[in-house]
Amino acid sequence: MCLIVFDWQPGTRVPLRMAANRDEFHARPTAALQRWEEAPEILGGRDLRAGGTWLAAHNRGRLAAVTNVRAPRFEAPINAASRGELVHQALECDSLENWLVELTRNQAHRYAGFNLLASDGEGLWHLHHGPSGTGLEKILPGVHGLSNASLDTPWPKLLSTRAEFAEMASENLDETAFAAKAWSLLSDERPAEDARLPATGVDLALERFLSAPFIVGEEYGTRASTWVNWQADGNLTIGERSFGPCGQLFDERQYRQEMPTLPTK
Repeated sequence: MCLIVFDWQPGTRVPLRMAANRDEFHARPTAALQRWEEAPEILGGRDLRAGGTWLAAHNRGRLAAVTNVRAPRFEAPINAASRGELVHQALECDSLENWLVELTRNQAHRYAGFNLLASDGEGLWHLHHGPSGTGLEKILPGVHGLSNASLDTPWPKLLSTRAEFAEMASENLDETAFAAKAWSLLSDERPAEDARLPATGVDLALERFLSAPFIVGEEYGTRASTWVNWQADGNLTIGERSFGPCGQLFDERQYRQEMPTLPTK
């Protein structure tokens, strides 16, 4: 994913709601949201080149998502492992928090820069690996955003989508209304004004192109828009729209995943 906004409210009736856009080259082979054939307990899209995923849930009570870190001068290791495998590992490891600690201390260097969000329904963690170092934090309740820097870095598209998502969170929407507003939020094609663009090491034209929440391009752009509604009663729903070159919609799916029930206050 390249833009994720989420409302984290552990111990409530709906502990996690999320809206996200995955940006990628259109030529990269991808499978849309589905239950994995060899692991039907996992629900998510699939990168068919490396086998990982950008966002997925496991019926044991796990959800994880990953974004790249945009830092051209932060060189990836030779033969770097696919960052998409991090989501898969987060879903299947025995102890999520212990695995995240080990990844932070000893394994993150195997990958190019990344942000990993991972939750077991009671805790939500963010692991950032980039030019400033590698760090793990447990996320506090509230509305947050993540793009290709670290958590809540004030890039224009993150600020605008996070603010709108915060308004949605305050409205106590049911799942149908939340999904409708999430689709609208994720479809925003407006680039940021040049004066507000971040300096991430790419040229101005590319910075401008990448600044829209929904990126429209012939070779590169938003490939998937996804929303997640995770309820404490064990119902988790994921909706996804898939797009081709120039933002052409070609698929829409929605699945419900049965998860363990979570404690509420």
